[in-house]
Formats: sequence, C-alpha cells, structure tokens
Amino acid sequence: MSKFKVNKSYAEINARIKAGEAVVVNAEEMIDIVGKKGPVEAARKVDVVTTGTFSTMCSSGAFFNFPQTTPTIKAGKVWINKVPAYGGLAAVDFYLGATELAEDDPQNKIYPGEFRYGGGHIIEDLVAGKKVFLEAKAYQTDCYANRKCKMELTLADFGHALLCNPRNAYQNYNCAVNLSDRTVYTYMGMLKPHCRNANYCSAGELSPLLNDPYYRTIGLGTRIFLGGGIGYVTWHGTQHNPDVPRSPKGTPRRPSGTLMVQGDLKQMTPQWLRGVSLQGYGCSLAVGLGVPIPILDEEMALFTGVADADIITQVVDYGHDYTNRVHRNYGEVSYAQLRSGEIEVAGRKVPAFPLSSRVKALEIAETLKGWILDRKFELGQPVARFPSVDYSRDVEE
Repeated sequence: MSKFKVNKSYAEINARIKAGEAVVVNAEEMIDIVGKKGPVEAARKVDVVTTGTFSTMCSSGAFFNFPQTTPTIKAGKVWINKVPAYGGLAAVDFYLGATELAEDDPQNKIYPGEFRYGGGHIIEDLVAGKKVFLEAKAYQTDCYANRKCKMELTLADFGHALLCNPRNAYQNYNCAVNLSDRTVYTYMGMLKPHCRNANYCSAGELSPLLNDPYYRTIGLGTRIFLGGGIGYVTWHGTQHNPDVPRSPKGTPRRPSGTLMVQGDLKQMTPQWLRGVSLQGYGCSLAVGLGVPIPILDEEMALFTGVADADIITQVVDYGHDYTNRVHRNYGEVSYAQLRSGEIEVAGRKVPAFPLSSRVKALEIAETLKGWILDRKFELGQPVARFPSVDYSRDVEE
C-alpha cells in the first residue's frame, strides 16, 4: 500500500493534458499554493509544475554533419570561423564546444575589455540564420581521397545539427567572492578584491533540479524545453554528485546534481541560445532550459513548493581557495538573501549580483506552461532514474 494519500501516474497526467483538463502552474505560483493548501491538497489540485533557468552553461556544444565533398573526405581537423572543432569522428561529423576560442584570440593574455569570440557565438549565429565559414583538413585514404575543403554554410545546410550539452542545469551553485588583494576574472564573472562583490548563478526556486531534489521525476528520457525547442534529458551530467549536505526541504546546500541534455538545433532560437563573452576569462553559451515536473503525490508537491528562503548555498573564495581546492567556510546564504542584493561575508555588507536571469527563467517556465495547456507538449516518463540518496533522512514537512 502506498504511503501517499495522492497517487497519479504519468499516463493519467498526460491524458488530462490531451483532454485540456490539466492544471499547470509555474514553480513560483506553486509556492503560494502549497503554503495555503498544504502539500496533500496542492497535489490533488495541480498536475504539472513548470521550471526554468537561463544562464551561462559552459559544458555545452553541438554535433554537426556537414555536406560531403567530391571526392569524399574524412575530416580530421575542422574549423568554423577560425574556431577549432573536434573532427576525430566518422567522415564529416564533428563536435563544436561552446568555450572553444577562435585561434586568433589572445588566449594567453588577459585583456579585460576584449570581446572573446568562440563556439557559443557560432551556435548562436547558426540558429540566427547566419552563414559560417567551415574549413576541414584530412589524411588521404582509398575511400576518402580529399585532403581539404572550404565552404560557407547556414544551419539548413548541415545534414544534422544536435545540441549536446554534457553538464547543464546545475543543482545549486557557489556564491563567488574574492578575498585576495587583486581583481580576478572567472567563469563567475569579475570579482573585485577584498570581497567587494558577490556573484551567484542559479534561478533558485524556479530552477529545475531544486524542484526535484532527489530526481524522482527527472531522469533518462525526460522531455524538456531546450534552447527554444523540445529536447530531452539523456543522462545525468558530468560532475553529478547527489551525496552532499541538504536543507530540511531536501535541497542541496552546495553544487550537486547535473543534467546531460540533447535536442535538434534546427528547432532552436537565438533568444534562448546566446553566445557569451566573459570579461578576462573567455567565451561560453547561455542556455535556456525548462523542465515540467509531474505532481505524482504530495511529496512532489512539497518539493516544488520550495522557496528562495529555503534554498541555501556556500560562499566560496575564488581569489585563492577555489583554484587551490581549499574548502574553507565563509558562511552560507539563502537565495532570498542573495536576491535582496546584499549579503554579509566576514562581518561586512557585500553587494550580490546574479549571473542567471530570473526574468528569463520565469519566461521559460511560462512558455512551457503554455505549451502544455495548448496540448502541444506531453510529459516524457523517464526510463531510468539517476543516482540519488535516501531522501527520507532529509525531508521535513
């Protein structure tokens, strides 16, 4: 016999979606519903909660298949707009990483004011319909006689283009400060010396994995909003680490779970895939990602009712400790405190700045909500769950 008072299946929720009867709310709205009605009644009322996040996700990139030449070629080295791609695949397949810099970029020097162009910008250019210049070189074989080629291409010219991101949607992340006496330029942005600013990067209560902290509904095969199109969760992401300290509502207090995601790049838009140049650091890709969470029972209602005040993260020194893998504790802060624009570190007030767009995260959650209500999007039931921990030890109602 189930321990839950409310039990729904994916099939039942999808049937309600098809019939236009599903009750769908975004994660921000769910907080108020759970607060007023409690998790049991919220689970009876709500079928799906939509989440969203939009921020720089460095572990991103895309697989491409470009038009074969005459005579044929097996591309060993590939460049697009002078940005190196990985060609160690079959024939005309290659992978372009979001953080790969153009070869003429001053990689070995820091020019804080310089725009850094790379793989993320090429992905944005392609989904925006722009032409790119591809160059490939190869060794010669009997079946692949061509040794080099050059061509101008748009996204439509590629036989296949698959966004394939090994690590996205980090479940919580550090609050970054700099306690050294010099400015440092990091993937968390510019950090001023002597702890004069604090940067953070999460959509908090809207973030997908913070609404399903033990991956009960997000797993292999989950259908998602990805880059403005429909994508899928295809494995747990690299650095996935569920065994971390957690809050009373189950959310991890430090970086934890991650997602590997894939989707057809030709469905996507530059609104939700944006090339990023990080001052003094390099380039990357900002990704829009949203996950619908089925409310199967009151436990999922409780999880999706988590608020910024309940989500805690660590303050980490990127001036020295991060690079040297030292784990000193400079305190914990909630996302409610971070969103206030000011936190306290080592007894002093420090301005806090988001690197993740809360406005865009909410827009993604609302877009996904609209797709479901319009019967254009059904839930994908995972065929395998991801590594997790025993959540019964953590959760308090």
